[in-house]
Amino acid sequence: MKKIKETCVIIRGGGDLATGVAHRLYRSGFRVLILEVAQPLVVRRTVSFAQAVIDGSCELEGVTAVKVETPEQIPQAWSNNVIPVLVDPAMACLAALSPDVLVDATLAKRDTGIRRGMAPVTVALGPGFEAGVHADIVIETNRGHNLGRLIFSGYAEPDTGVPAPVKGYGSERVLRAPCDGAVEHVRDIGDEVKNGDVICRVGGVDVCAQFDGMIRGLIMQGRMVTTGLKIGDVDPRPVREYCSTISDKARALGGSVLEAILYWNTTHGDKAPTVC
Repeated sequence: MKKIKETCVIIRGGGDLATGVAHRLYRSGFRVLILEVAQPLVVRRTVSFAQAVIDGSCELEGVTAVKVETPEQIPQAWSNNVIPVLVDPAMACLAALSPDVLVDATLAKRDTGIRRGMAPVTVALGPGFEAGVHADIVIETNRGHNLGRLIFSGYAEPDTGVPAPVKGYGSERVLRAPCDGAVEHVRDIGDEVKNGDVICRVGGVDVCAQFDGMIRGLIMQGRMVTTGLKIGDVDPRPVREYCSTISDKARALGGSVLEAILYWNTTHGDKAPTVC
């Protein structure tokens, strides 16, 4: 009988929502491993464990994530009570680690290659995945009545391309690259801005705030981006704490993934890791 503290959960992605999942599972006692790309494009850098790929380590609400160079370094990270982050977008480590749970939290909104059977329990967040095909369970990520709902057949709601309104602002909240080029910061996360203020430049082209608010996300300095890519976001609520703590949505999704693992264990005990 495998205990929670011996149960390995691999999470693809280390963005802000994936970080909420990793944080919840780590706090619940699971052995968590995050897989990331070599050049993360995270926008909410201050609340994303993916930042460990760049800085070597990062801490969020009492939990530390540390970059590891090889799968052999993962057990030591667990012994040190930190979350290892491994650059392995192709999931090459799966065969060696034989995870009990595999979670795709990349929020890529498309088929990323995850399939049922890659682990005893497979979970995928958001649109682009079919429950029963790509994963055992798909979790709804669209804000609203069904946020966090477990889906056992079919798909999550389609991507709207527009963030949920906050104080009446929707698409205006998102900063997108006006052209291909490198990002040059003028302001940074946590700064208050006025309508029209220059937040950053891409390839020398200004990217400006469209209303008064606070910069909540901004892709890292010097990152090469392509036209239309999301590179930042502005929150009309000037609450600096929101820039350094897990969001309500990330917490909700973390709880849903925890529920998914425990539910699958309860209902498919002979096909899933037994946790206690």
